[in-house]
Amino acid sequence: IKLGITSPLSGRVAAVYGKVPGAMNAYFQHVNANGGVYGRSIKLISKDDAYLPTSAVAQTNQLILKDKVFAIVGALGTANHLAALRSTNLSGRGIPDLFVNTGFSGFANPKKYKTTFAVLPSYRMEAKIMAKYIKDNLPGKKIALIVQDDDFGIDAAAGFAQAGLTFEKTIKFPVGRDTAADAQGWITNTLKPANIDLAIVFATTSTTAALLGTSAALGYRPTSGWMLGSVGGDSNTLIAGRVPLAILNGAIGLNFAPDPQDPTDEYVAEFKKIYAKYVPGSTFDLTVLQGMNTGMLTVQALRAAGKNLTRKGLINAIKTKGSTFASAGFTPLKYSKTSHVGYNGYWIGKYSATGALLPIDGKRTIYTTDSGSGAVKVITSSRAKLPKNGLPTNK
Repeated sequence: IKLGITSPLSGRVAAVYGKVPGAMNAYFQHVNANGGVYGRSIKLISKDDAYLPTSAVAQTNQLILKDKVFAIVGALGTANHLAALRSTNLSGRGIPDLFVNTGFSGFANPKKYKTTFAVLPSYRMEAKIMAKYIKDNLPGKKIALIVQDDDFGIDAAAGFAQAGLTFEKTIKFPVGRDTAADAQGWITNTLKPANIDLAIVFATTSTTAALLGTSAALGYRPTSGWMLGSVGGDSNTLIAGRVPLAILNGAIGLNFAPDPQDPTDEYVAEFKKIYAKYVPGSTFDLTVLQGMNTGMLTVQALRAAGKNLTRKGLINAIKTKGSTFASAGFTPLKYSKTSHVGYNGYWIGKYSATGALLPIDGKRTIYTTDSGSGAVKVITSSRAKLPKNGLPTNK
């Protein structure tokens, strides 16, 4: 079963997001070593798009026309995958486009992208949940937003506007303009003079690392600290990027999955064991966890489609059975005949002195919402038990 993925294996964000295909492939190798999917092995073909939309288009075409993949799985990046979808017409060709690795809300639109399925909570959802937490716990504070100036950031800004959260200062920056020198300008020229209480960083890990590292060097911290978006909030990656633990300690973060440092979580433990076997010596972080989780979802979708595997059957299987798939996520999967939405919420925590994201007050409170005008709700949700040896049977 040939599957394809485009992601940045080179360029400025490769060190972080280039781990996704390797993590997925480690999980697929584990499945292949245990009988595959109804006796068939999975082959993942990975293409480097260097985080460039033009390259994502070219590489996606290569996967379809040259490699003749059965489906695209886990494609990464909002601008990149938007360009690929517009150019290659996956929907019109009937090619499954599964579990895209971006929270852009538009990818869950089944009328526009008939074969595309989101998996991450959307940036609009995340912004609305952040706004809810701030209004409930930090009323009257001066808030600043540091956000990437593209579809990624636009989607987040729409969520904040929907929630009615206003900002004292907003810093929009183009991709690539997030160096330590840029971050120093943001702090000295904007955040510090405005006496910001809470600064929200809605950007990639490289931006977050540059800002927090520079903040530590300058001895600066907003009075109520930092709030880190899920895309740029993986502590293992931030620490590897030389962000001091002292500046990370106490920051607020969001996650739909367990923290990769949590030794008590059964999904973390199993994924770490598999990853160590197939990618020895590599760091296990949130990007790796999400990649392996995508692999597990993919295997369940392939199994649910049955032994006579077809593209239409795969798409229908996710619509009819996807909401029941086992996964590491604490928030529900919302797939249905009318919904291509994956996870629809987050839990909120604070980073500890060791960099672990821990539930605030010891409680993992689950917030859910939609990408439109729906309210943010607190729910009780039970996660499916890890399949034995991490191998789904779909029973």
